[in-house]
Amino acid sequence: MAPKDGVYVFGLFLEGCRWDDRKEAMEESHPKVLFVPMKTIWIIPAKKKEIDPGHSYTCPVYKTARRAGTLSTTGHSTNFVVYLTLPMQRKHTAKHWYKRGVAMLTGLSD
Repeated sequence: MAPKDGVYVFGLFLEGCRWDDRKEAMEESHPKVLFVPMKTIWIIPAKKKEIDPGHSYTCPVYKTARRAGTLSTTGHSTNFVVYLTLPMQRKHTAKHWYKRGVAMLTGLSD
């Protein structure tokens, strides 16, 4: 079912962390688990100045786990799709997740 406004995005995978539904926030990965399915995300259009990201991590979304690609005119890799803002717990900082290389992927390599 389509939302009244915006778009639902599903089928993404998290790398470097997992999503905790109870806490509605990012959490450490379970041992030996590299990729986990991300819950459905509802993206609603809004003016940037009206968005309060709260305590969040700006997560890059890539087409594949291989983060390399040709540089486009925007300065991003052609493998890069978009940044999504994910809530995180107060005990963590964005730097914590950057060090773990947290990203979302549109698909997994074989």
